[in-house]
Amino acid sequence: MKRRNLLAGLASVGAIGGAGLVATGTIPDIFSNGNETLGPVEPTTLDTIEAPGSRDGEVTIPPNNQATFVDFFGTWCAPCVEQMPALGETEDRIGDEVLFVSVTTEDVGGSVSEETVVEWWRENDGDWLVAADVTAELAAKLNVGAYPTAVALDRTGRIQWSESGIHTADELVSGIEIALNA
Repeated sequence: MKRRNLLAGLASVGAIGGAGLVATGTIPDIFSNGNETLGPVEPTTLDTIEAPGSRDGEVTIPPNNQATFVDFFGTWCAPCVEQMPALGETEDRIGDEVLFVSVTTEDVGGSVSEETVVEWWRENDGDWLVAADVTAELAAKLNVGAYPTAVALDRTGRIQWSESGIHTADELVSGIEIALNA
């Protein structure tokens, strides 16, 4: 898939969500059809980045039979910097119960060096797994249209909670608990 087509698709998701918000006053539930939650997300393998709390290698999201929390961020994103302390607190409180990972869709290794991401990670006290979704494949599967976006998947790989914007640690923990209890 061409990157521009993927980006156009992501922009469309954001436009649909924004239009739904304007029209109804609520964000449309794009993760369900009626009362039935959509099926599991197809796993995507991403390269991880060697940084504090992370490792060089790969991670598959969602993993088999494990709840997962994914934070989408960008090194260019001021609200993402603001979100980092709450993410650190959340990871301290609940990280062992889920696969806890932050993901950037930046072109790491291309237009953005891995060193840039590692330095941003250090400056903002990241201390958990960080990965690069350079094709934005996972972001498309999880309907990410803004940054930061937090997504919690249950152990079967179904999206149970997803919200964009800055959240408190209590809000993030509540979202993760929805996935853990599903």
